Amino acid sequence: MTEIKVLRNILAANEDRAAQNRARFGVRGLLAVNLIASPGAGKTTLLERTIAGLSPRLRVAVIEGDITGDHDARRIAAAGAAVVQVNTEGGCHLDAAMVDRALGELDLDAVDILVIENVGNLVCPAEFDLGEAFKAVVLSAPEGDDKPAKYPLIFSEAGAVVVNKTDLLAATDFDLAKAERDIRRINPDVPLFPLSCRTGQGLDAWLEWLAARRAEYAKH
Repeated sequence: MTEIKVLRNILAANEDRAAQNRARFGVRGLLAVNLIASPGAGKTTLLERTIAGLSPRLRVAVIEGDITGDHDARRIAAAGAAVVQVNTEGGCHLDAAMVDRALGELDLDAVDILVIENVGNLVCPAEFDLGEAFKAVVLSAPEGDDKPAKYPLIFSEAGAVVVNKTDLLAATDFDLAKAERDIRRINPDVPLFPLSCRTGQGLDAWLEWLAARRAEYAKH
């Protein structure tokens, strides 16, 4: 019982801080995206292609979450985006307080889209609101098409699902139609973007949808 109470207190405190983060984004018309995937699904590569594809019309900044190290943050900086590294030192997810601290290192008035690249994990990040407008989940062909059925919570909460590495479909047993059926069963109306960051196929649909979402968000 004590453990459940502590968890509830942690989640309640996180919700309060997430609401504060959301308010900071809202007054600026800044679209915040919580990017979630398993390790190796291609989150950082998707970010690199997104930064390049939206520049110069939209300014993208990134909060880079990792257990340790700054390898991905250096890649994002090289791609031309402002980036803040957050290391959890063993934690399996980012929380709203971590994001709040990172926001102090960014000029939010110079940002149109903030992407929070969460720690590689399909489980823990689903529980923690960071103040984002939506969660975007990245699934890749080499992982297998069973992930939506095995991790339904994160797919049920997704505001967008990217199926990456479609150039490898022929080399894997990933059944794109099955994955889509499972995703639709969990989250019927979620936008779905099969694409390949390596070849660029399908990227335009993702980029145009993201730009449209930011335009809608900026009007509120």
